Amino acid sequence: MNALEWTLWIILGVFYLTCLFTVCLLTFRKGYLLLGIIGIFLPILWLIGAILPAKRGSRYEVQQAMRDQAQIAEMTR
Repeated sequence: MNALEWTLWIILGVFYLTCLFTVCLLTFRKGYLLLGIIGIFLPILWLIGAILPAKRGSRYEVQQAMRDQAQIAEMTR
């Protein structure tokens, strides 16, 4: 392999790891376990899971509700 191929593989690897630690974790936090696991092989599924609304009772949904309540409490003071 020449230098250009190595460079492209490194860029692709860094992009994959970035998606793994951002979009994949968001997919899992929103409650889409199956999309997160299959997304390891088809990363487009991570994007779909990150775009979909959070499932009821998921970590993301609970954190959003707590953040909203804190903002409401702050505004009503």
